Amino acid sequence: MKIGANYKGGNKCEFRVWAPLAENISLKLLTPFERLIPMQKDERGYCRTVVDDVSPGTLYYYFLEGERERPDPASYFQPQGVHKAAQVIDHKAFEWRDSGWQGVPMPEMIMYELHTGTFTTEGTFDAVIPLLDELKETGINAIEIMPVAQFPGERNWGYDGVYPFAVQNSYGGPDGLKRLVNECHLKGMAVIIDVVYNHLGPEGNYFWDYGPYFTDRYKTPWGEAINFDGPYSNEVRNFFIENALYWFQYYHIDALRLDAIHGIYDMSARPFLLELAERVEEFSVKHGRKYYLIAESDLNNPLAARPGDKGGYGIDGLWNDDFHHAVHTLLTGENNGYYLDFGKTGHIVKSLKEGYVYSGEYSEFRKRNHGNSSKDLPADCFIVFSQNHDQIGNRMFGERLSRLVSFESLKLAAGIVLLSPYIPLLFMGEEYGETAPFFYFMSHSDPHLIKGVREGRKREFEVFNWHHEPPDPYDIGTFIQSRINRDMRNEGSKKVLFGFYRELIRLRKSIPAIATPDKNRLEVWADEGKKVVFMRRWKDNGHILALFNFNKADEKINPCTSCVKMKWGKALDSSDERWNGPGTLLPESIKEGVEIIMRAESLALYVNKAVNG
Repeated sequence: MKIGANYKGGNKCEFRVWAPLAENISLKLLTPFERLIPMQKDERGYCRTVVDDVSPGTLYYYFLEGERERPDPASYFQPQGVHKAAQVIDHKAFEWRDSGWQGVPMPEMIMYELHTGTFTTEGTFDAVIPLLDELKETGINAIEIMPVAQFPGERNWGYDGVYPFAVQNSYGGPDGLKRLVNECHLKGMAVIIDVVYNHLGPEGNYFWDYGPYFTDRYKTPWGEAINFDGPYSNEVRNFFIENALYWFQYYHIDALRLDAIHGIYDMSARPFLLELAERVEEFSVKHGRKYYLIAESDLNNPLAARPGDKGGYGIDGLWNDDFHHAVHTLLTGENNGYYLDFGKTGHIVKSLKEGYVYSGEYSEFRKRNHGNSSKDLPADCFIVFSQNHDQIGNRMFGERLSRLVSFESLKLAAGIVLLSPYIPLLFMGEEYGETAPFFYFMSHSDPHLIKGVREGRKREFEVFNWHHEPPDPYDIGTFIQSRINRDMRNEGSKKVLFGFYRELIRLRKSIPAIATPDKNRLEVWADEGKKVVFMRRWKDNGHILALFNFNKADEKINPCTSCVKMKWGKALDSSDERWNGPGTLLPESIKEGVEIIMRAESLALYVNKAVNG
């Protein structure tokens, strides 16, 4: 069921809103002059009217029970913020130039996560466009944008959005996002946006005035749980499924990243996520190209990515936090909070082989067994990273890896992600070692809510035993400090790291053995005592051997104990002086049975020269 203000052309607009519990609902048009128009309700609670003399840009409310003006929950634009009127949008008016666009296959993606407000000084979609050429030259072919649904004020991570269909006004609104997507497609880059279907923000949330969108049967850490399985849940599901298809249809978005699906509580026999995936697949078939769903979850449940005919939900990809935690603890030595469960090279070996590290084992952090095996999932189900908005921003002082580890370790982190058998994701600025923090920030207008957020952030840090005073998320200075400074990429070691990332991405794309995510043509092992991880990947007759030394000391290793009889030529060595390293100790070629010395905190990539028999 279509919802929202659907402009038909010729100054005619259809308005439809779901309000099953409202006895009396009217449409209140504010422009070009104020009018109150009654609406008719059907048996499922949808209220509808078609009105002439309504042009794009018209402002409107719904008038409930003759006493309350409320914005449309399916508003397409909130030009004056979360508490004011919705605006009619003519989505057909935008001139798209991407008619031949067929998308980027997800297995080929090199993802780049960015926050619109802090990626540039201007903090708009339009300001991102001039930087696309450089991202493309770096090798990025998919940008992932943190949530853009309208939130209170001008600065926020986006997870406090309260109008899932409306594009944030301070970022540039609907046309701004369309311009960015259009330019990305013209440059051969896909666009992923982050959507939040597990909760809605508190300020400007008028959904309760319309109907039972929420349930008190479950609780989420962020607010009231969405009603996906109780009475009236059919229409709640419709709201969010229509939202997903809306982004694909009207904004030409290529993929959605579903935030924290572990917060989507649903005990029904046919879960919402399965229904969503089926509808997106139908949409893909109808439009002749694949649209993707990618989910974040801390349950380590492979069910989400298994096909529907195998009892799964059919989601295309999963963020793999276990991979991040395994890498982070080896690089930093941190062992507080959820990092307590990691810290051995065996953890990264398992993640490289299977995906999840915890697949039913006991978790000391959780004090229970955690997860299930992901052995059966293909490699292109997993998105891996050494940094992202959560893992940086949920630290008390928002430190990136560049503030926590050595320059050599930054190169090592880049290598383990980009040479992995999975789909890599970089966080904005990572490619040159950005040093600006990425704090949590917001600009609510309710003093009680601001106080609650401040106190809540403090409580979140207790599990890590961080007892300092965190930066004030409401202070505009906290937001400004989180802006990245891309000028750094042309200076000193930042320039070198930038070049190193480019070279890694070039190698990943050009060497068949690592160009495609694949867990089947893979061998991984480690020397736990020396903290060295070995990975061999192959395709047809082409093989690579990647070496990762997480030790802070040089190590003597024999890397070819199970590499068949091959001669290996060096393709990349992070300890080379070219990459501001201490100078390599590795030979240009290696063969079976020969010991070599590998620099501390380094990685090396060897490619087979020939197969002997």
